[in-house]
Amino acid sequence: MKAAILESPNDYPNFNAFFTRHLKPTLRPIVQLPHQIASPADGCISQIGKIYHDTLLQAKGFQFNLLALLGGSINNAALFYDGCFVTLYLSPRDYHRVHMPFSGTLRETTYIPGNLFSVSNETAQLIPNLFARNERLVCLFDTNKGPMIVILVGAMIVGSIHTVWSQTIHRRQVTIQSFADQPIYLEKGAELGHFELGSTVIVLFAKDKMEWGASLITNTSIQMGQLLGAFSE
Repeated sequence: MKAAILESPNDYPNFNAFFTRHLKPTLRPIVQLPHQIASPADGCISQIGKIYHDTLLQAKGFQFNLLALLGGSINNAALFYDGCFVTLYLSPRDYHRVHMPFSGTLRETTYIPGNLFSVSNETAQLIPNLFARNERLVCLFDTNKGPMIVILVGAMIVGSIHTVWSQTIHRRQVTIQSFADQPIYLEKGAELGHFELGSTVIVLFAKDKMEWGASLITNTSIQMGQLLGAFSE
């Protein structure tokens, strides 16, 4: 409990409040150089690499489609053809808040209802199109290095997704919300949202914009704020 801002168990009104507790900022330093990309969460890298035109790797023997992942938006999918992606799995024991990998302005969100399958690495090797079938919130940002998408994927027991601009996201149909008239700017490392139990975050960048850290491979553990990749300076 010494890692949390509120150290006493008595400070938490319920288990969910404890489970989603804030950590002391000094425990998760954010990479500082302007071109560096920070990990948005604590977790394990399920997959990391390139998008092959419109195809992402889910697990060995399983691929899934970018257009389906983004809820059928042809315009948004086109921004990331042949780009880069990383899938981070947050287990129940991980810190459960999600932060900005890079500074940006929120352009649009797309809420996509779906299943709540487990998103563990074991499940990813068994269920085809897992991340394009589960409930998810697609957050499209404009950055000074091009477009960036952060996707919060729901999972078993995670019945809702929370963001800092809309406390609870849980609807029955695909819902697109534009922020053109009320832009929301979030610095690298700023909190974006949280899950109530283990889940998955997927981050997308456009073609030829950045490179992932050379030492990061499948099944690598990473903490929020650590170096995930970098843009050309």
